[in-house]
Amino acid sequence: MTATTPLTPEQARARLAELTVVDVRTPGEYASGHLPGAHNVPLADLDQALDVLKIAAGRGDLLMVCASGARSAQACERLAAHGVAAATLTGGTEAWARLGHDIERAAEARATWAMERQVRFAAGSLVLTGLLAGRRWGVARWISAGIAGGLIFSAVTNTCGMAHVLARLPHNRLAATDLDATLAALAG
Repeated sequence: MTATTPLTPEQARARLAELTVVDVRTPGEYASGHLPGAHNVPLADLDQALDVLKIAAGRGDLLMVCASGARSAQACERLAAHGVAAATLTGGTEAWARLGHDIERAAEARATWAMERQVRFAAGSLVLTGLLAGRRWGVARWISAGIAGGLIFSAVTNTCGMAHVLARLPHNRLAATDLDATLAALAG
């Protein structure tokens, strides 16, 4: 396996027992449904988990997973920069679920929206606020212009600053003890 090998959902399902699956979505997204046996290490915490992921990769192949495959591809690139080979799930958990494969949900799963949906809601709300406030205070239209520029930059660079900010909100964060438990399970 090379540093950024893509696996289709069917290929991953056939090898699921031999893969160490790491879901890089936020804890809320992970709790709403993930691949069986997946460990949650949010993309924002990947650097903190690097040593443990190197250990896990030494025991077998890593499969990085997110909702669509974009964040897991970023995770694979970051791991490859540190000499850790990992595969990404093509189409992410959305493609996995669409094919009818098993999804595990946390018993206390919170109703957290997918990050893409959170970004669309935040961006739309800020644009609308800028336009409405701009009717009274013209300078407020710069809010809308700033968000538009950020969305264009996001598309061109395939990154999302707003997602990075939203990922730090309390409902999207792992408690330190949860991350520690996940890292211990991966190291074990």
